[in-house]
Amino acid sequence: MSSINVKVGDLALNSPLILASGTCNFGHELSSYYDLSILGGLSSKGLTLLPRLGNEGCRVAETECGMLNSVGLQNPGVESFIKNDLDYMNTLGTKVIINVAGHSIEDYVGMVSRLDQFSSKIDALEINLSCPNVRAGCMSIGSERDQVSEVVSAMRKLTKLPLWIKLTPNVTDIKSIAYAAQEAGADAIVLINTLLGMVIDIKTRRPVLHNNTGGYSGPGIKPVAIRMVAECASVLSIPVIGCGGVMTYEDVIEFMIAGASAVQIGTGSLVHPTLPVKITEDLIDYVKKNDIDLSSLTGTLRMW
Repeated sequence: MSSINVKVGDLALNSPLILASGTCNFGHELSSYYDLSILGGLSSKGLTLLPRLGNEGCRVAETECGMLNSVGLQNPGVESFIKNDLDYMNTLGTKVIINVAGHSIEDYVGMVSRLDQFSSKIDALEINLSCPNVRAGCMSIGSERDQVSEVVSAMRKLTKLPLWIKLTPNVTDIKSIAYAAQEAGADAIVLINTLLGMVIDIKTRRPVLHNNTGGYSGPGIKPVAIRMVAECASVLSIPVIGCGGVMTYEDVIEFMIAGASAVQIGTGSLVHPTLPVKITEDLIDYVKKNDIDLSSLTGTLRMW
């Protein structure tokens, strides 16, 4: 029987669609537009040990085929989240994925240690090792193979929750970094986070973003994301979750053929908040017309 159900490792999802971190907060706002239980999961706003106000000044700049953002990980901090939002996420009928961010290995260890105390309410931890819109710290961890190995190994000792490692595309060899995460105990790899970019105001001759650079997301980065998913899926034995420029059901299918077990949507849902509903309906029609399980497409890419 045709189905859009998928699995990421041992975690069963209603759909391959996951709302990407930073684009859906904790679900409060979007839940008034549609039933979030149609989704495979919701990845929370990136959380840090302490509250963060984020970057000052202009944080978002629209560009051709996408957008730049330099929000700077604004979030209420992990303790506020546990008190005010974790239980709410558990009412949404979809998998609860908590995005963890930091500036040092100690930050990540502290976050995972604290969140593991609530493991019965969490389905997976998505570890953001790739922050292109924060001035210093965590980006270097995700860019260096040895540091990725060290931080993933440290977190693996603290929890049995699935560890999904979200990697930066701003590296020379994504395969070696993804493989290092796998060897250190990761349960899945999320590819890709945003590309580092800049937009200049020609009147002021200054960057539009007050952080100067920011993360480029949207349809313009999809070919890069597809390539990196295909490369990593060819060398890893753990699942890959695709992310970058998803706007249609065809994009989802393309990511899955490249090797993704599930797919995240971010910028698309900022542009059209109910886009996941449309994509879900189209995926259901697709599997019925083709009489297949959507998961059977994963990794079916045939290279020349």
